[in-house]
Amino acid sequence: MSELVKISIDNHVADVRLNRPEKYNALSQEMFRAIGQAIMILSKNNTIRAVVLSGEGKGFCAGLDVTQFQQMDGGLSGESTITDRMEGNIFNSGQYLGYGWKQLAVPVIAAVHGVAFGGGCQIALGADIRLATPDSKFSIMEMKWGLIPDMSGSQTLRDLVRIDVAKELTYTGKIVSGEEAADIGLVTRVCKDPLAEALKLAGEIAEKNPHAVRSAKKLFNESWHGDEAKGLLMESQLEGKLISTPNQIEAVKANFENREPQFEDPV
Repeated sequence: MSELVKISIDNHVADVRLNRPEKYNALSQEMFRAIGQAIMILSKNNTIRAVVLSGEGKGFCAGLDVTQFQQMDGGLSGESTITDRMEGNIFNSGQYLGYGWKQLAVPVIAAVHGVAFGGGCQIALGADIRLATPDSKFSIMEMKWGLIPDMSGSQTLRDLVRIDVAKELTYTGKIVSGEEAADIGLVTRVCKDPLAEALKLAGEIAEKNPHAVRSAKKLFNESWHGDEAKGLLMESQLEGKLISTPNQIEAVKANFENREPQFEDPV
């Protein structure tokens, strides 16, 4: 695993940190690959029940390393063209850096401080929950460079804000504070220490039935924009798969016996 992304796991919580602090964790070619690799590693670890994503140094992620513009010719990450899809998936390798967090089976909490600009903002938008400092700064900044959001922002923004708000943020590239981001729905809430709060929240999630948590994420992700009939059917199907399973029975027993539950990891 590249040192550009650090992963540590404790009590079923993966603490993932972008680690290019001298460049505000800007997205170089190497950083693109490291983040993608980190998502793949996490997706294969069934002991993980929640993920906390943050950035080392003075900011979360400043977006694309501007030196990369010298290499732009319609390609992406130096490995494929922007219209190519990752094998068996609906996204390309750049979109995976944002959408990949959404696709993880477990909840992802982004802890944002400093800046989350451009691609960095789109990475944060891929998380299930975003905690940020009041003075953090967010921007869908691609328009500054004559571009549009291209790291899954079009698909993650629609889950968070009204379409007119998404258009204003995209058309202008305006910078909003953490407080304003919370007001418009871009951020879940603001707090003084997002990383500490995120780790605490992840710990609470990790104490729940991991099969139920995964099912809840799957249900919301796949039914939120679907029709009611499909959503209600999926709700019933997922619930049917949970009832009377060992972890569900353990959740009931632990509550009645007033003790901490001991859940089995998904396989």
